[in-house]
Amino acid sequence: MPEKERSIKDFKQLISLLKEKHICKRAVVVWSEDSHTQEAVSLAAHEGFIKPILICSETTRNTFAQKEGFETIIVDSPEEASRKAVALIREKQADIIMKGFVNTDVLLRAILDKELGILPKGAVLTHIAVAKLAEYNKLIFFTDAAVIPYPTDEQRKAQVQYLVDFCHAFNITCPKISLIHCSEKVDTKHFPHTANYLTLKEDAKAGVFGKCEIDGPLDLKTSCSKEAMEIKQINSPINGEADALIFPNIESGNLFYKTITLFCHAEVAGVLQGTMAPVVLPSRGDTITSKLYSLALASLIVK
Repeated sequence: MPEKERSIKDFKQLISLLKEKHICKRAVVVWSEDSHTQEAVSLAAHEGFIKPILICSETTRNTFAQKEGFETIIVDSPEEASRKAVALIREKQADIIMKGFVNTDVLLRAILDKELGILPKGAVLTHIAVAKLAEYNKLIFFTDAAVIPYPTDEQRKAQVQYLVDFCHAFNITCPKISLIHCSEKVDTKHFPHTANYLTLKEDAKAGVFGKCEIDGPLDLKTSCSKEAMEIKQINSPINGEADALIFPNIESGNLFYKTITLFCHAEVAGVLQGTMAPVVLPSRGDTITSKLYSLALASLIVK
């Protein structure tokens, strides 16, 4: 199989693919006042897959942006920076938004503005993350760790479609998507969302999401361990090799995210989906490397 058709199994391969395809996207950075954001943006720019537009203070322009040769737009506040970044996306002057030293609620207020925002009517806003764990032989995608508390049936359907599209962008031709639960049994009385899992599987068989395999409910271990699946004698197309996980709620998704980064030292990246352009929305605890990889992820999926 030619190299360009192989699935991307780690973030270094992702960056290599961006270079091979000469992908370079315009990333507008909202209130780029902190050193972590600045370093991540600088690394991404030097790798060649983004062209930064810094919406910042005059001080940041003088002490950082001019030295790096980055384009700047000077504003007086994070609120103004957020509105300006959203306007650049609407005007097609930028391809990606990255959150800098601005509160998430301030940026989301601009993104979700009904008249001037960038979430199309009817679109589902959700968070997609991808992680590389030392003990797993490929990247693992998952949702939602940051946005939707308890996904409705329609929101979960949109999440599945986003994950399928992500996996296809990473050259995973037939992604295996696991619908996560604490067991492998449908329990409509105590866990009504498991009934929706059956509908999602039927939709997948009908080709609604494109080429993919979907199964569930499955627990996390059987989703990602062939041995566990064999011991439990479960027959599933996931076969202990999940490419992507749909978590039932934000609590479980966020717990998974925090656990793998804290105890497993996983490399992670994440973006918001549903908006007119990918939004890199790092948390304050994310590393510089995580922000770099999130910019790479966003650059690959820009439409």
